[in-house]
Amino acid sequence: IYLKIFLLLRRRGKLAALSIAAMVILVGVPLWWKTTQTYRAWLPVAQINELAKLQLQLSADVEVVFARGTATPEQQKKVPVTQTQDEDHAVDEDTTLRYRHETRYRTATVMEEDALKQPTAAEADLSLHRLSESPCGSLVIYVIPESSSLLPENVNVYIGQRRTALLRIGAQMKVGKTLKQLLAHLEPRVKQILQVMSFSHNDITAALSDRVRFSPDNKESIADSMRAFKSSPGYEITFSLLNPDPKSHRLHWDIEGAVQTYIQPLLTKLSPVANFSLDSQILYYAMLGVNPRYDSSRSAYILNADSLAHVINPVEARLGSNAASSNPVLNFLLYVPDAHHSPLYIHDHKKREVQTNAFHSPRWGGIMVYNVNGFYQTGTNFPVDVNINMAKVMGVFLAQLRLLLGVQSTAPPSSFQVAPCGSSGLADWELDRLMWSRSVENVATATTTITSLAQLLDQIGNIVINDNIAQQVSSAVTSLQLAVAELEVGNLGFALQYSKEAILASEKAFFDPSLLHLLYFPDDQKFAIYIPLFLPMCVPILLSLLKIVSEVRQRRREKQAKKD
Repeated sequence: IYLKIFLLLRRRGKLAALSIAAMVILVGVPLWWKTTQTYRAWLPVAQINELAKLQLQLSADVEVVFARGTATPEQQKKVPVTQTQDEDHAVDEDTTLRYRHETRYRTATVMEEDALKQPTAAEADLSLHRLSESPCGSLVIYVIPESSSLLPENVNVYIGQRRTALLRIGAQMKVGKTLKQLLAHLEPRVKQILQVMSFSHNDITAALSDRVRFSPDNKESIADSMRAFKSSPGYEITFSLLNPDPKSHRLHWDIEGAVQTYIQPLLTKLSPVANFSLDSQILYYAMLGVNPRYDSSRSAYILNADSLAHVINPVEARLGSNAASSNPVLNFLLYVPDAHHSPLYIHDHKKREVQTNAFHSPRWGGIMVYNVNGFYQTGTNFPVDVNINMAKVMGVFLAQLRLLLGVQSTAPPSSFQVAPCGSSGLADWELDRLMWSRSVENVATATTTITSLAQLLDQIGNIVINDNIAQQVSSAVTSLQLAVAELEVGNLGFALQYSKEAILASEKAFFDPSLLHLLYFPDDQKFAIYIPLFLPMCVPILLSLLKIVSEVRQRRREKQAKKD
């Protein structure tokens, strides 16, 4: 009886061990695996890999209009005609650029002929603009005869404030020539105009500075790209008046009126590129932190170019910052020297006096020294009331603001005449050049950000990819594809808008707090947690299974021995 009970208990023990083992393997392990696995939402990896090979095509529409007297009747019969010119550039192994200019040749209409009869080129430019406004990113070149009085004798090309240019050709260019020969003569001159008014290869490669390396012969574009702020959805502009000695002078500046008159028109025109916010402040007892050198021959103090770099840091500590905004800050400082260090002049590296008495620091802002020593007379009662000439100050700050925002103008040939910017401080074609560069820069930056994020998530498999991150990544990829497509067809406004959406979505996904690797346990820490939990439970089960297996093998050997 005891033997039967022993065998029965032994059999039940084996069945219990097998049941527990089966429960652990079939239910426990899958349940543990499912409840502890890292959630990773789907990402469009294939599309991201396609965008990593950046292939951009920039297309611009150009219209060349022949005025009366610039083409023969036989030549006029063969227009309108359209020509397309492609220019390919392999920037590096992952980046290729194609520039396409679709040029349409036609004759001027009656109203355009009347507009070209204006006494000056500026009036003709305004009249032509009133007739029809050219789309963003396009250009219209009016070919006028040599006898036209719109341009001076030594000027062959006039570039207006809008998206139009006047090109004068000689009478010998059309006589005895076919239309094809006439267009061939015009082609190099049209290219010169495009280099000034439209995008250039140097501007586009400078916009790709974060993605590709510059060649040594591209020093001008390197300097321009390093000077200007990187593309951003918004900028903070701060105007500061530095009064180091309030006992010497009491300063009055109409900063609000000056901003509305000189700065706001420019910012309004730049609204498609970014949003701007402005503020101003007056800092008392704010010193430059550099002792200027006294020049006895001029009875003035000199600030050398070598010491300008040491001026910014002491002043910057007093400026403060807007902690509520992550946008870049452009600082414009107006420094009025105290009576003991006045007048103060800035000299360049060649020891020559800077006419504006100002300098700018790349991706930071500008500083202007405003001397008021003329107010100090013998027997003057201090403090002296000083009214600052805001027109003089804002003229300097406006020029610095254009440089810091990346408004770059290629130096035109000697036979070119470029019209002044006007009250807005920015010509339409200058805005187009900036929009081309910003669109390409945004596309390149967003592509690099998304590609880096995809590589990071692929290398670190235990980072959770939430649905909102996947949505931001998909949104960025979609916006990038749309921006590239709009650049290809020449819709500059839409391309810039989609590129801004792409860079916002990509950075929001990349800097999401849930992607921080420190929030998750490395593999060695996981083993340290799971081993004390599972080892006491698994050892008895494994020993029971090993004993059952050994008994089964023993029985097989005994059966085999009996058969033998």
